[in-house]
Amino acid sequence: MRMFVDPKAVYLYPKTVDFRKQFNGLALIVEQELDVTLMSGALFVFTNRTRKRLKILYWDSTGLAMWSKRLEKETFKWPNSKQASFCLTEQQLNGLLGGFDIHGHQPLFYTSAGL
Repeated sequence: MRMFVDPKAVYLYPKTVDFRKQFNGLALIVEQELDVTLMSGALFVFTNRTRKRLKILYWDSTGLAMWSKRLEKETFKWPNSKQASFCLTEQQLNGLLGGFDIHGHQPLFYTSAGL
């Protein structure tokens, strides 16, 4: 299912956000903390403290639009990071919306095969 028409980029904001914030509050985070132009055609992804809700803010060439999703069970697999934002691919965004971890499996490093 395609919800958005060819986004230029997808930025995930790793910190939690007070979901009482709407268009203006989230737009302020984008412009001040992410240092990205709001009207660039990118998607900006936010979550709340419990990680059960997700909001996506974007400019659709006529105005700001917001998409929201609430999970009834489980939580979104959100990365913990000190970075201001992550750039995601559309495939990673679809995985996140589907309940998958965007980082996938952690690499394993062994010094020998142990045989």
